Amino acid sequence: MTIQKKISNLFRAHYSNNALSIIKIQGDASSRQYFRVTGTHGSAIACYDPAFETATPDTYPFLLLHSLLSRHAIPVPALITADSEYGLLLLEDCGDLLLQNVFGSPLEHTVPDRYREIIDILIQLQSLNGQNNQIPFSISFDHEKLMFEFDFFIKHGLLDYFSPVFERQSVGRLRHEFETIAEILVKPKHFVLNHRDFHSRNILIYNEKPVIIDFQDARMGLPQYDAVSLIRDSYVKLSPSLTKELKEYHYNALYNHGLTTMSFDEYLFYFDIMAFQRNIKAIGTFCYQTMVKKNSAFQHSIAPTLSYLADYINVRKELKTAGKILQTLLDDSAR
Repeated sequence: MTIQKKISNLFRAHYSNNALSIIKIQGDASSRQYFRVTGTHGSAIACYDPAFETATPDTYPFLLLHSLLSRHAIPVPALITADSEYGLLLLEDCGDLLLQNVFGSPLEHTVPDRYREIIDILIQLQSLNGQNNQIPFSISFDHEKLMFEFDFFIKHGLLDYFSPVFERQSVGRLRHEFETIAEILVKPKHFVLNHRDFHSRNILIYNEKPVIIDFQDARMGLPQYDAVSLIRDSYVKLSPSLTKELKEYHYNALYNHGLTTMSFDEYLFYFDIMAFQRNIKAIGTFCYQTMVKKNSAFQHSIAPTLSYLADYINVRKELKTAGKILQTLLDDSAR
């Protein structure tokens, strides 16, 4: 049975519709597929996830996170129905205006206020607590996870996409530096819940309010992780003044809610180290999509993400050696 037929069956079982329009929409860099389903009673978003077919509702991360976030009034699309046999979720259709799309539109003047509003939502999320033996509180950005992301970049970025300009014999030295950087970032006493992909393509503007999507990979980590994803975004570039303001806004909110004991200088230190890791991770994903999946949609985001790295390398001595090893990439992206 095709995915479209499964969607049709599920939608009709819920809405008793006859005439349906099922249109595939652009998804993320995962195996999930998304469709807008429209019938006489309105529309919904169908998500097909092959991982859901082998899970149960009480072990499937998306449903666990949806329940958690919904209970705490964090704005996410409503769940209409779910069917693990089909691997399908039917979700509220919150439109297609992404935060990314606000840039360059007549709404661009709202960007500073919008980002402050989104950071307020982020603080709500980062305030959540739960049992440390249950998802998402049982998983974190530990050393293994951070190194998996660094190694992914080495494999698909340095040894594949950038192989013409990167000296292969430098991999060992660079990986040693990555190990050291990962150690800096594993500070469980500072960990809070993170969305994990909190950027402008995972935030919709619906009824003039932000709605958070793609939250199923949430895990514990430094609060700077999501702040980096939002403020040092691969898809949009904020002005230096707004970047500075939003770092301060996030820190003050964390401090005022009792979510951090860091000083502001310490917050900025971890922000830069975390930003380096997060941007490296993103570049690895973009290179993988480009070279392995033959998906060119992410290739144009590689150079803008690379352009961020010098900002951290130039101010943090802990990144100097890694920066020197990566210099040929930085030079190449600047051309």
